[in-house]
Amino acid sequence: MTETSAWVPDGIDLERPSAARLYDYLLGGAHNFAHDRELAERFIKAQPNAREIARHNRSFLRRAVLFMIERGVRQFLDLGSGIPTVGNVHEIAQAADPTARVVYVDYEEVAYAHSTLMLASNPLATIVQADLTRPLDILDAPETRGLLDLTAPVGLLMAGVFHFVPPAKDPARIVATYRDAVPPGSHLALSQFTRDLMPAEMDRVVEVMKSSRDPMYPRTHAEITALFAGFDIEEPGVVPTALWHPDGGLDALDDLVDGDDPNRAGIYAGVGRKR
Repeated sequence: MTETSAWVPDGIDLERPSAARLYDYLLGGAHNFAHDRELAERFIKAQPNAREIARHNRSFLRRAVLFMIERGVRQFLDLGSGIPTVGNVHEIAQAADPTARVVYVDYEEVAYAHSTLMLASNPLATIVQADLTRPLDILDAPETRGLLDLTAPVGLLMAGVFHFVPPAKDPARIVATYRDAVPPGSHLALSQFTRDLMPAEMDRVVEVMKSSRDPMYPRTHAEITALFAGFDIEEPGVVPTALWHPDGGLDALDDLVDGDDPNRAGIYAGVGRKR
């Protein structure tokens, strides 16, 4: 039976699962459909740490935003932002500084619809429905131009999204276009799946994701590091998510994956500052 709900945008294809709705499911969200959940369960079978990996990637995003806030960044462009869930960028940034501004970007219909509803009463945050692989569409969008000052430092957020960008679209060129649009002092936070840490599991995940609208392209440490061209990579470098500025206290325990082995994170993460 076709799944329907009042929150489902008109015209959405319920039959073809998407990465945004799969991620929502892994994080414990409710904005996903039967086909998304079926794919997610196959994803979990291929990568048993999938839920933990999703949580750790979300935690990296939070820490990266706060890191940038501490360094004076007050505006953010969150590319491939996904479906709103606990700990959204505007919530993190505006809790630290109520004047912080955020532009979210996602092409997925449910992500756009829910972000629009959530941000309706927030004049300092908005969303652009666009494909992040077309940077000029986003940088020139009225929403972006109206909210962000591209002559002042910007936090470019690309957390858990570039593994969906195929090599044919030239990921390095895409990142460089965003980099060149923002001034020195801007920062880039990027995380993505790699085959380096868990090759067998990653191979299975790639196979599973071929049946979705968002096939996956893991990259090596060297390939991910190369995406930071033009940025000075902050310490500790490009590392598994759990090792990037882990919090103290209970959060530090949260950032451990599979007991005491952070290499089981499956994702490399890093932050760079534009020269």
